[in-house]
Amino acid sequence: MQRREFLTSVTVAGLSVPFTRADGIAQSQTRVQRKGRIKQALFRNVFGNPNMAFEDQCRIAADLGCFGFDLIPQQDWPTLKKYGLVPTMAGAGPVTFPDGLIHREVHADLEPKLKTYIDQCVAGGCSKIITVGGQRKGMSHAEGADNAVAFLNRIKSYAEDKRVTICLENMNTRYPDNVLGRPDQICDHISWGFELCKRVNSPSVKMLFDIYHAQVMDGNLCDNIRDNLAWIAHFHTAGVPGRRELDDTQGDQLSFRRQDNCRLGFLRLRRPRVSTGSGPRSHREPPPIARHHGRLRPNQGAFDADR
Repeated sequence: MQRREFLTSVTVAGLSVPFTRADGIAQSQTRVQRKGRIKQALFRNVFGNPNMAFEDQCRIAADLGCFGFDLIPQQDWPTLKKYGLVPTMAGAGPVTFPDGLIHREVHADLEPKLKTYIDQCVAGGCSKIITVGGQRKGMSHAEGADNAVAFLNRIKSYAEDKRVTICLENMNTRYPDNVLGRPDQICDHISWGFELCKRVNSPSVKMLFDIYHAQVMDGNLCDNIRDNLAWIAHFHTAGVPGRRELDDTQGDQLSFRRQDNCRLGFLRLRRPRVSTGSGPRSHREPPPIARHHGRLRPNQGAFDADR
């Protein structure tokens, strides 16, 4: 049975009988038991129903054997814990999309704030933090790399001591909007990010490899992942073309299923897009993850390697 067939066959709401374990973790009698090689995580907005309570989402995720959620605000981490889930990736904290890591003028202010944020993540049980290179604003890739390396060298020992991984996400600049692309982001080719990680040379500085963005900019996904797996801590994915649901129409999904499994660790589902009306699914239409508390379906997703 394919992953899509399995997920679409599991009724995740209305039929489960919840119970609470002795350790206080809420579970359902129908909870799916996974083998553990693939740790699936979710975004909270992939469920198709924008009014679904986060606690209900956690219950569904736990019943399906998911590992946790990415990019959940810290105030909601106790709800994850209640259902035996974890925050699989924290937000960027004080690192912003415009400045990222490459602008030296923000480094002095950013360093103490990021260390404080690392402490908060450790206290909440989150071991990975997403980060971004930043917008170039005319800066060369070489200068940006030098600046980012300088900053990460200032922070890496602190992250190592706390056993936290700073995960630099690659993005595509091919599309000039913030739906399909990330305009002016410096880490728009995976080679820039991998070279950065190699220069910093720390187990606490790795790539968040976004399969969708990498396919748009670089392609050759399986070889690129296999050749650089030592520098990858987390994966995100969505379909190409159009950042759609992962199915047989999506080129990146086909390459993984038919060519190589690449020993990936986490699978994390990404957010749906905003519907643009009737007719064939556009890149903005949300392939539903859950309709009216119904069945969970794979959407744009992500993998993450936790070795």
